[in-house]
Amino acid sequence: MITRITTALASLEAKQNVRILYACESGSRAWGFPSPDSDYDVRFIYVHPLDWYLGLDEGPDTLNFPVDEELDLAGWELRKTLRLLRGSNAALFEWLQSPVVYHEAPGFQAQLTPLLPQAFNLKAGLHHYLGQLRRGVEEELTGEEVRLKRLFYALRSALAARWIRERHTLPPMEFAPLRELLPMSLHGVVEELLAQKAHSNEKTMVARPAALVAFLGEEYAAGQAAQAALPVARASGLNEALDAVLQAWVK
Repeated sequence: MITRITTALASLEAKQNVRILYACESGSRAWGFPSPDSDYDVRFIYVHPLDWYLGLDEGPDTLNFPVDEELDLAGWELRKTLRLLRGSNAALFEWLQSPVVYHEAPGFQAQLTPLLPQAFNLKAGLHHYLGQLRRGVEEELTGEEVRLKRLFYALRSALAARWIRERHTLPPMEFAPLRELLPMSLHGVVEELLAQKAHSNEKTMVARPAALVAFLGEEYAAGQAAQAALPVARASGLNEALDAVLQAWVK
């Protein structure tokens, strides 16, 4: 599959006349709780030749491709990416922390990584993860049986929200460090569910774990209550730093 991914990225560069600066895994395989049949969610950042940036009108800034059973491939143009970073886009912060990197132009990630804490907006980050958690709490985890995949999506979002609320820093992408925030009473339950997910398909249903779902509801309520009090910090010099990244890689 890695060969298929790298071949697809090289073909994309040739056909689209772009240079891919960074490509990574962004889904459950990077989070740390894939199922055997989980697809590959590959996300990439690309740059056009200089002339593309010199026209009066901006061209399309996203590349999307049909999703098949194994591979989901999509990417953002560099200027769009940096604007989203300035706007504290939660998905982008995850991409740039991914433990699975399929391709990187030398030095690209190292140039952006120091800017992540400066660009991260606590309130925007909490809003994102609470939005993900709300879907689980209010819609997907209310029956006698719940989809195991959705349970872990909601749990990861709850722990990321708690990380922001308690530690006031950018939460890690991977599930393992987020698990440190779980109450001790839930560690055994989550460990058993992780072991089951590692051998189950994406559609597997399990009996609704009442204590864990109650925890998710409590975290959703606590996050909502904390939103208003979180600071909205603006890092000085961020625009200039992002401009320098854009100019360096376009040139």
